[in-house]
Amino acid sequence: MNAGAPIPFPDEFNAAAYFIDRHVQEERSDKIAIECEGLCVTYRQLYEGVNRVGNGLRKLGVRIEERVFLLLLDTPEFAAIFFGAIKIGAIPVPVNTLLKPADYQYMLNNSRARVAIVSDSLYPQLQAIPKSRLHYLEHVIVIQSERPKGDHDAHRSDSDHHHAPGTLCFNQFIAENSPELDPEPTSKDDAAFWLYSSGSTGFPKACVHLQHDMVVCADRYAKAILNMTEQDRCFSVAKLFFAYGLGNALYFPLAVCATSILWPGPPKPQYVFELIECHRPTLFFSVPSNYAALLAHHREDGREFDLSSVRYGVSAGEALPAAIFHRFKERFGVEILDAIGSTEVLHMFIANRPGAVRPGSSGQIIPGYETKILDENGEPVKAGVIGNLLVKADSTCALYWNQHEKTKDTLEGHWVRTGDKYRQDEDGYFWYAGRSDDMLKVSGVWVSPVEIESVLVEHPAVQEAAVVGRKDRDELIKPVACVVLRDGETGTPELAQTLEEFVMSRLPIFKRPRWIEFFSELPKTATGKLQRFKLRQRFEHL
Repeated sequence: MNAGAPIPFPDEFNAAAYFIDRHVQEERSDKIAIECEGLCVTYRQLYEGVNRVGNGLRKLGVRIEERVFLLLLDTPEFAAIFFGAIKIGAIPVPVNTLLKPADYQYMLNNSRARVAIVSDSLYPQLQAIPKSRLHYLEHVIVIQSERPKGDHDAHRSDSDHHHAPGTLCFNQFIAENSPELDPEPTSKDDAAFWLYSSGSTGFPKACVHLQHDMVVCADRYAKAILNMTEQDRCFSVAKLFFAYGLGNALYFPLAVCATSILWPGPPKPQYVFELIECHRPTLFFSVPSNYAALLAHHREDGREFDLSSVRYGVSAGEALPAAIFHRFKERFGVEILDAIGSTEVLHMFIANRPGAVRPGSSGQIIPGYETKILDENGEPVKAGVIGNLLVKADSTCALYWNQHEKTKDTLEGHWVRTGDKYRQDEDGYFWYAGRSDDMLKVSGVWVSPVEIESVLVEHPAVQEAAVVGRKDRDELIKPVACVVLRDGETGTPELAQTLEEFVMSRLPIFKRPRWIEFFSELPKTATGKLQRFKLRQRFEHL
């Protein structure tokens, strides 16, 4: 499919100057950039915070292209640190806040970061790593929250602890630095930041993103598809360390001088509804499993939650079932725009447009991107036929750091092999058919787990469903459905039979799940993606 004209960039380009400095230069200093737990940060205050961080990092000897490790909750400090590092040409590396010390040990050594900046409540995760196993780390800067602690934030319940000698206090670190800083004269193709991809198995891969990548995503999606303006208020359930959340809650609103609503706590339904009613976002970004959880949540007094401020919901991370789209729109009056992006491409490349949603599909190609669907021999498939999705984008990462072979397996010239199975209909809408390793060959025919899941969640008793392959007595793969029921109901053999018949009434008989297993919850990554491999492992040992 033909792409739009490329976005022009000057030879010298620094992303921090684009997303932060220009708003101050254009006299929009007093506009609120970030709201977080009662704190409001203006664009002038954010600008000065960015500059103080950049100057402080230079005092520690951080040079251009050196990595700075960010283990941070979603607070205004994240924004100042992320762009402060970029402004001096250093490379911020935000990481998942829900991992274990062994994971952080790997990423610290893999990135060779000499400086780590960490939220106080997450600091014990770094303390648990023996110093002898960290080959490069020299400085740890700890952000001590001055906002009140409470049971609403699970991260803060253990934040009072001893800091090891040699750690620096973030507030002191930035207080002594100048609020003025000229940006490093980087080019549009210089490295700007890394994001570790959430691989389903093994250690994650670091995607090296460039100075121009965020601008491309903001222009192609936030401005062109969502029509985002400075009047918008953005709230994202997906956290900032996640590529999806980084756009939703940081560089999208900053691109148009809008306001971001940050929440450092867990995305439990009661907190999400409370934040929406209190802060009145106009754009709400979430993932399918969270939309399902919101639908399952009700007030004890029977009153409905007020989502009237939200002009659009946005969903990504995995395919949004049509049933959830319809139920959410009927209950709250909010249309959900499902889309697909990736850490490698940074954000969305296929999306549903306002007023042109096709429920159950990922939407249409975003102008400025190109796609192709190929068969196993690398030949284009016809409309309606499932194949492997490849994407061409100017926001694609340059490489996986120190992963030469994996880079070659994924990046094919201008094209990214997404690892997703898709089909495209005659109207140009893309329909997700699962990951390449999730497809099931049943009775000689490819079966999409997503198709069965979409039917199951239409049943009034079902909140979530995941389908994986399981071997029968003949060692042949058949579908097994893993089901979470609504309202904490308990599964029964009778209900399992009912669900199987429900699927058979809507799909060919060979696509029916041969088993129905009931779960209290499904295994997910920290970013809300279903971990099918864990379900597959469970059934391999039965």
